[in-house]
Order: sequence, then C-alpha cells, then structure tokens
Amino acid sequence: MVETFQKENPGKHPGAEKSRVYIVDDHAMFREGLRQLIETDSKLVVCGDASNLTEAMTGIRSLKPDVAVVDISLAGASGLDLIKEIKAEFDDMPVLVVSMHEETLYAERALRAGAMGYVMKHEPAKTVKAAIQKVLGGDLYLSEKMSAGMLNRLIRGESELPKSPIETLSDRELEVFRMLGQGNSSRQIAEDLNLTIATINSFRNRIKEKLQLKNSTELLLHAAQWVRDGDTKR
Repeated sequence: MVETFQKENPGKHPGAEKSRVYIVDDHAMFREGLRQLIETDSKLVVCGDASNLTEAMTGIRSLKPDVAVVDISLAGASGLDLIKEIKAEFDDMPVLVVSMHEETLYAERALRAGAMGYVMKHEPAKTVKAAIQKVLGGDLYLSEKMSAGMLNRLIRGESELPKSPIETLSDRELEVFRMLGQGNSSRQIAEDLNLTIATINSFRNRIKEKLQLKNSTELLLHAAQWVRDGDTKR
C-alpha cells in the first residue's frame, strides 16, 4: 500500500521535520501496530507501507523515505532480496530489519545484504524506536548478545565452524528451505522467486546434502519442523 504524506504538520514546532519511515511486512495487523508504535515518537512518522517486494519498491521510489523497516518473511521474495534491491537503488537509505526470525541465524545475512540493524519482534517498543533512531544516525544496531558473538567470531577468525548445519545454507538455499517448510511446492517456489523448477530442485539437492538428509521426505519434514519451531530449533 502506497500512501502520500504531507510534510507540513500543524503539531510540529517550527523548523522541525520528522524522519519518514516506510514499513514492509506481510501481516497487515503488524504493520498497523508498528505504525502506531513508531508514531508515539515525536521525531518519527510512517509515510507508507507494503506487504511484498514489488509494492515496497514502488512505494519507496515514490515516497523516498528516510528509513525502511523490513521483515525477513514477505509474500514471494524474501526480505533479504528486498534489502539488496533497496541498496542497489538507494545506497544511502538505511534499512532496519524487524522480524520474528532468529537473530543469530539472520542478522549477519541481513547485514551482508545491506541492512544496518536487526531487531526481534518480541523486543519492547523502546528498543524498536531506539534502533530506528540509531540507523537513521548512520550507526549499526544489534542486540548486545549478537554484537558480542560477531566480535568474538571476528577475533577468532572466519575459520570457526558454523554452530549448526542450517547456518551453512546460502541465503537463497535458506529461503527455499523456509518456503518448503511453509508447504510450498517446487513449482510455487519457482514462480514466487522467478526461477526455474530445475533451479529449485538443484537448491533442494544442495540443502539435502548440507543437512545430511536422505531424501525429499526427510527434507520436507525437517523444513516443516523448523518452521513450526519458529526457525529457532537448530
């Protein structure tokens, strides 16, 4: 949904200008709740929102917000794909991920895609607003636990082994794995990601190999269980 927003606001002090936030999440109720949360901050206003990559890029091109707040799970393409598209067109626009997906699995992927921060949806309202203000100021935002973990890995070097087989999956393999766990067929995933079925089957085979799964049945059961556990059981 693309909205227009007039910068003139009768309730503002002269010379003050609110930072304009664009929300991208596939749940309308969460978008509305996040809008209300954000607008309790006198320095922020939501200028528009969208549920998928195509709508989001249309709205961002039209409204040119100061910051985009993006979920990982979107209808069709993933939030990681959206982050990459935003940064390709608007390199200076900060992107903050606000998601239910486990920070330890997705935060580094989001940063590599171009995001400047990651917040879990269960965090308090003040944390979300603080994260938005921090990325608007040009700084990275991660939880203390995630920041410490990344620093430790940096100190020890990149040779450290991943904590789980799931972390060995590429961004695209992880997206295919998640979509399989949500009950999507290879054909539907191919259509949503604008790829061929042969390419999706190739991803499936690589996922089975990396996760040491014997066949497609094990793959689907493992993916479904992972999604049911909220992407956290690893």
